Amino acid sequence: MMKNFEWLEWSNPVAFWWVFLVTVSTINILLWFWTWQYLKRKNSNNYQKSQILVWLSSVYVFVCAFRSFLPRADVQRICLFDTWFSNVLIGRSLATLAELCFVAQWAIVLNQISKMTGSSKVERISKVIVPLIFIAECFSWYAVIRTHYLGNTFEETIWAITYSLIALSMIILLPKTKSVLRYAMIISIVGTLMYIAFMVTVDVPMYFSRWQTGNESGQRLFGLFEGLKDLNSRWVVTHEISQWKTEIPWMSLYFSVAVWTSLALCYVSFSKDQLAKYLKLK
Repeated sequence: MMKNFEWLEWSNPVAFWWVFLVTVSTINILLWFWTWQYLKRKNSNNYQKSQILVWLSSVYVFVCAFRSFLPRADVQRICLFDTWFSNVLIGRSLATLAELCFVAQWAIVLNQISKMTGSSKVERISKVIVPLIFIAECFSWYAVIRTHYLGNTFEETIWAITYSLIALSMIILLPKTKSVLRYAMIISIVGTLMYIAFMVTVDVPMYFSRWQTGNESGQRLFGLFEGLKDLNSRWVVTHEISQWKTEIPWMSLYFSVAVWTSLALCYVSFSKDQLAKYLKLK
């Protein structure tokens, strides 16, 4: 067991990064429990209606924590710890569920606000973002099973498109908000635009470049059943920064800022009376 932790030295950047992930994820779990108890006390009369956001967030928070404690890169089949829980089949299955729950939070919040403000455009957007991410997850599974980075390229492109729609929705709704919700929406718009910029300039080009490199080198791709067997049985333990340096930026943001966003969405009230206090209604 100790061999699993021999690499944990401050001179190793990967060790420093892993400690950061574990620390942030532990804090995130505590924040989720605090959010759950706080909203339950504050909205005792309406909690049954609004708890769906809290429970959707719980899936995202705890799965991200699991993936932080046991990081892995799916297509490369690399991980930090030699354990069966590091296999890609478990990790990718949980990630798929968590990401659908996360975007469902956005869909519910946008749908609720759009209906109250009479914004038909945002209401339509709220109904398409979950199907879009479902398609993105299909491309992700294609990439993971076949070890084909073109699937990741399409997956991340769809995420960028989805968040562009979310940003557009918030821009449309912004003039109809006030008080705390208005400030929260401004921060969310800025954060979302930064995320889109990261995806377009860093993430999507990275996967596209990997696909091109593999294509030029004649990379052999797995078939369906061969790939499924491989992702459930092969994981390569590595603590070398050269293997993780391209994964560190997106994972660090994903397991911190994205989780904080999920927690923040829990605070959007399901009660029309409460939500109306923060909206400019006719």
